[in-house]
Amino acid sequence: MPGMTTTPDRNRVQLPGISSRAYEHPADRSALVALRKLSGFDTVLKQMSGLISERRLRLMYLASAVRVSETQFRSIYDMGRDAAYTLDLHRIPEIYIQQDPAVQAKAIGFDDPFIVVTTGLLNLMNEEEQRFVIGHETSHILSGHAVYRTMLDILTRLATRVAWIPLGYIGLRAIVAGLEEWYRKSELSSDRGGLLTGQNPEAAKRALMKLAGGDYTHEMNIEAFLEQYQEYDTAGDLRDGFLKVLNLLGTTHPFAVVRVAELDKWQRSGEYDRILGGDYPRREDDSNARVTDEIKAAAESYRASWSQSQDPFIGVLRDVAEGAVNAGERIFNRFSRRDGGQG
Repeated sequence: MPGMTTTPDRNRVQLPGISSRAYEHPADRSALVALRKLSGFDTVLKQMSGLISERRLRLMYLASAVRVSETQFRSIYDMGRDAAYTLDLHRIPEIYIQQDPAVQAKAIGFDDPFIVVTTGLLNLMNEEEQRFVIGHETSHILSGHAVYRTMLDILTRLATRVAWIPLGYIGLRAIVAGLEEWYRKSELSSDRGGLLTGQNPEAAKRALMKLAGGDYTHEMNIEAFLEQYQEYDTAGDLRDGFLKVLNLLGTTHPFAVVRVAELDKWQRSGEYDRILGGDYPRREDDSNARVTDEIKAAAESYRASWSQSQDPFIGVLRDVAEGAVNAGERIFNRFSRRDGGQG
């Protein structure tokens, strides 16, 4: 593979030709499959976001951060190489280390994506946890999440500019809220991708727990943290359920307790072991993915989530949401029949 100069530090299962569909949350996957069917959509977004923004950002980090290599932050370089090897990428994304006490990592760019990791994150997490984070960001790159994230950024900025127009602002805020929901699901997708690259479930969950409790894993317990999620999910009454919805407004990442619970649930479902065993969709078949099938899978995912939730507020909204999902399915089925069933 071009650019691969060494082999991984230990024997991890490589996933030849793996499609990002293998680990994407159904709500994330359905949106991405639809986007991939829209020829030229990413080109339009590039023009909207500015043709030089990616180059400008790369130059900024080249000048103000440290680019990892075989001679700088060698351990992080090896993690990037290993993640690319495991996910069968044809190039190793560049990684930059930025001096910043905030605990952050991000993948940036359309054509030549790169990863930025803060020193705050490196100080908080050990090597196996860092490996999960690098795998998480590499999974964002394989999924092509930058396209939707750029759309969210553009619309968010636009919403602030038209805030003085009530109806226009309300319409844009509804779109932004939908994109924020997608963004949160894309984070769950990449948590799964990070687990697949690091192949260390306990380290992955510890990394996410540290986002809540800091570097005190000796004082924390995964099972107790999962029990904490159960308490959060059941809420107290309708008021608590409503307040949880309000707490999500303006957020792009799920709360840490939710991320740990969702990753644990996905691992226990058998999907993780099945993929490591070689049973997963390949990139060569991505063009055959049908939008209508993915929409149905997303709807089923939400139905399962609603049925499993013990939140009383979700119970009140369930019938309304179910009606909306059914209406959406009928619309997509109608269009599917019109175009001969092509997705």
